[in-house]
Amino acid sequence: MYEFEVKDMNCNHCVQSVTRAIQSQDPGAKVSIDLATKRVKVESQADETAIRRALADADYPAT
Repeated sequence: MYEFEVKDMNCNHCVQSVTRAIQSQDPGAKVSIDLATKRVKVESQADETAIRRALADADYPAT
């Protein structure tokens, strides 16, 4: 499981965009997002670096 902070998430559209970006790397990924804390939890077979790159490419850099 990976956990990220995505500071640029501000709305439900952002949540959907982040989810799509993660699932572009692993369609079966389980994504849990807490918009209030801007935390994203991911259960995935994809490499963490690939997920971070996909988020950055979608304009949602993760820390």
